Amino acid sequence: MNQTYLTTDQLAEIIHYDSRTIRTRLKDAVLLEGVHYIRPFGGRKLLFIRETIERDIGKFSASKAPGVPAARTPAVGLSIPMANGGVAHG
Repeated sequence: MNQTYLTTDQLAEIIHYDSRTIRTRLKDAVLLEGVHYIRPFGGRKLLFIRETIERDIGKFSASKAPGVPAARTPAVGLSIPMANGGVAHG
């Protein structure tokens, strides 16, 4: 599977957030290392994985949609993403 790697500035253009917001508020809060971004060769530079971010970007909002019964809402808050890409259910 091909993955598209984006710099912070490129991601900012696509999702319409400021680069600083991505680095200070989203990174490690909702964007997880090893899932949504990588540090190539263990360095400081971040490369974001476009396909994973596009897949996950609306999950929180979807769970808050009006008219969606709680039983049919995905248990986003009950899943803990793991660095290896798996999910721990709590």
